[in-house]
Amino acid sequence: MQRPGVSRRDLGALALTGAALGGASLGVSSCQAHRDTDLKPQGRRFPKDFAWGVATAAFQTEGSQTADGRGPSIWDLFEKVPGHVKDGSDATVATDSYRRFQDDVDLIAGAGLNAYRFSISWSRILPTGEGATNAAGLDHYARLVDALLAKGITPYATLFHWDLPQGLQAKGGWANRDTAQRLADYAHAVVQRLGDRLKHYIILNEAAVHTVFGHVLGEHAPGLKDAGLLGPVTHHMNLGQGLAIQALRAARKDLQIGTTLALQPCRPAGGPLAFWNRLASDGLDAIWNRAWLDPLLKGSYPKEMDAPLKGVPRDGDLAITRQPIDFLGVNYYAPAYVRLDPSAPSKIAASSPPRGVELDAFGRHVDPSGLFEVLDRVRREYGGPRMLVTENGCSDPFGRGPAVLRDEFRIAYLRRHLQAVLAAREAGCDVRGYFEWTLIDNFEWDLGYTSKFGLVAMDRATGVRTPKASYQWFKALAESGVLPSSP
Repeated sequence: MQRPGVSRRDLGALALTGAALGGASLGVSSCQAHRDTDLKPQGRRFPKDFAWGVATAAFQTEGSQTADGRGPSIWDLFEKVPGHVKDGSDATVATDSYRRFQDDVDLIAGAGLNAYRFSISWSRILPTGEGATNAAGLDHYARLVDALLAKGITPYATLFHWDLPQGLQAKGGWANRDTAQRLADYAHAVVQRLGDRLKHYIILNEAAVHTVFGHVLGEHAPGLKDAGLLGPVTHHMNLGQGLAIQALRAARKDLQIGTTLALQPCRPAGGPLAFWNRLASDGLDAIWNRAWLDPLLKGSYPKEMDAPLKGVPRDGDLAITRQPIDFLGVNYYAPAYVRLDPSAPSKIAASSPPRGVELDAFGRHVDPSGLFEVLDRVRREYGGPRMLVTENGCSDPFGRGPAVLRDEFRIAYLRRHLQAVLAAREAGCDVRGYFEWTLIDNFEWDLGYTSKFGLVAMDRATGVRTPKASYQWFKALAESGVLPSSP
């Protein structure tokens, strides 16, 4: 079986700061149920005001990379280097959503959904990342927001989904403290133009993924392999997030502001070294989860970050990173399994999932109980903020061929994870919405078009969009608010 390239969702197979990868051989799976990971909530009805949506990202969907004054992003450069994208493809067209956004809106409305999470391309608004705003770029997102509102769909805009303007990267990117202030300036430009109707803002998407895969392992843009960047990039993204929240709040008092984290349980491998593996899993948890939760919600960093952060934070920074939020977005796909590796600089290495468990197309453990675990942890350890599941989904088996239209495996996956959401709500977690990843099969970063998460397939040659069985299933759920007990 062939191992695919590392992707943003292959989070359990990495050795942080060691630039080494491990884990099980990655095969394919139909995502069939193993009941030991499932939860059985007492009820099956969601509240009437629950947010049902899909999530997307600008670089993965928009295409039109040079239209209307857009400047290049780090992914524009990264995707063009041979070997960086599994199938040699690029996102110059993607799902053509810059031109076909009304088609997207019609698909969302047709599924009975009341929310849409998209990202704004920073370099469409500020082509070099700073300086004068590009009115044409802002006009595009104004048209998108208006189209959503006309259909009764609430727009949730992510400000940064990994596509840093190349102009800022040339000045050091997130390793440069000044980029934090540039994020705040960008947030101000967006809210000044759109804040009268765009009320929901997500500052960062999966900052841990961007930090580690983009700056330590080099598998994502900007393609750097420098363990010394872990601390500076982590802190400057946290600082920029705090400054951006302040900028939005200063501009308007009627906004709902949050951020989205890629949270995953970090579990020690078993066997005779299980005790020592626990130390490794705790270390990964500090780097991956707590290095982002703690600065935002507690105004501190875990002690495991002391060495990477040495000399980076300045006096007063943690008062900026700790900001009140209206919701926390939680992205969940799988737990990480970790072992102690004395030869790795971080002493942390990936381990295989337990033998015999169900694996997804990435070779990760399909475990809905992990979603309950991270939601309940936020409730118990971080004051129980309002939460949204801002990403969760299942890919087809990898391949260059057409999508699976009768995707019962995806329906089963979604149903089981939504059972975990219901169980979390019953346990006291204030979960207000669920966004499936994603609307249309899109450009999946370093995997190109070989990985397909969409509720809708797209023929790349013709642009024809075809809803899958999961689209109809999700529509019935969103319209009734009642989770069926079986597909």
